[in-house]
Amino acid sequence: MTRQREMILDEFLRIEGHLTAEELTLAVKKRDSTIGQATVYRILKILVDSGIAREVRLGSNVVKYEHNIDHEHHDHLICERCGKTIEIVDQRIEELQKGLAEDHKFIITGHIMNIFGICEECRGR
Repeated sequence: MTRQREMILDEFLRIEGHLTAEELTLAVKKRDSTIGQATVYRILKILVDSGIAREVRLGSNVVKYEHNIDHEHHDHLICERCGKTIEIVDQRIEELQKGLAEDHKFIITGHIMNIFGICEECRGR
């Protein structure tokens, strides 16, 4: 574990929510301006491969990342206009998914659910 890797990991785990590699790079550069974007991308790949982070696509072609440390599984409500993302945890959804899988003799290994719509603020404009 190099000092740069440790700094990128610390910054990534400190930030809650979803962020792009570019956003993480900007945050890390505030602490050490010598860390480049390629280094951040390499570390993010290692974090994803190790299960510490996961890639999320929230309705755009941009890949964002969130950490899996001390986070329960959640799904997303995503505004198509402003990009606002709301994390939702609902056991009813999880139970319904388990039941559907059982009905079809399917073993769930993971899932991502993104619900797209227009948030209250954008509807008010």
